[in-house]
Amino acid sequence: MDLQLKGKTAIVTGGSAGIGLAITKALAAEGVTVTVPGRSKEKLDSALAGIANVKAIVADPGTAEGATALIQQVPDTDILINNLGIYEPKPFVEITDADWLKIFEVNVLSGVRLSRHYFPRMLERNWGRVIFISSESGIMTPPEMIHYGVTKSSQLAISRGLAELTKGTSVTVNTIMPGPTRSEAIVEFLEKMSTQKNPTPEQAEKEFFEKHRQSSLLQRLIESEEVASLVAYIASPLSAATNGAALRAEGGLLRSIV
Repeated sequence: MDLQLKGKTAIVTGGSAGIGLAITKALAAEGVTVTVPGRSKEKLDSALAGIANVKAIVADPGTAEGATALIQQVPDTDILINNLGIYEPKPFVEITDADWLKIFEVNVLSGVRLSRHYFPRMLERNWGRVIFISSESGIMTPPEMIHYGVTKSSQLAISRGLAELTKGTSVTVNTIMPGPTRSEAIVEFLEKMSTQKNPTPEQAEKEFFEKHRQSSLLQRLIESEEVASLVAYIASPLSAATNGAALRAEGGLLRSIV
């Protein structure tokens, strides 16, 4: 299927690893010119090597200074993917004010700052896509990382609110909710969650779904490409009728039907 994306431009935050890298590859393969900001030039160059139509910029959208640096270098874009995010398992009583502020700034304010700049320009041109990469944790808050769940719920609210400002235009704002998705970071996370001593990645994954995500229909980690394919469609002109939506790619983990 031709997604009609050739010639479009995109920014993918957190685009050098995991879901973000898979999104970068999917969009680039469709002919989109993709900008990927990041903190480390070495990591960016290594992750993006061999991918056509990709531009790396050293800037950290998780800070106000980094967001400004990105905007100055790339003042306009057709597609904004707010994917940057961090997480950690931590008992609620041990989550400090500093922990709360850090995760909120990276997970929420990064998307707010960039959307505040790019979204009005999309409205002026009467075309654009803003996509927030949230999580099933935005609806089903995980008790082992409540602060993370709060940031993911915030993304759902921001996305829907922005969508309300697009009435009668060809701009859309949507949220994608992946479930637990395979990455280097999540393998370490599952090992920390495991009750076994020195579990293999396979053992840690199996235990996690048996004990902590029993409602998952997949009963396995989602692959990044399985999320990226949905994002590419929502970024395309073909998805014009999908706006203000929170779309699931969480393996059936959420039991509600709406």
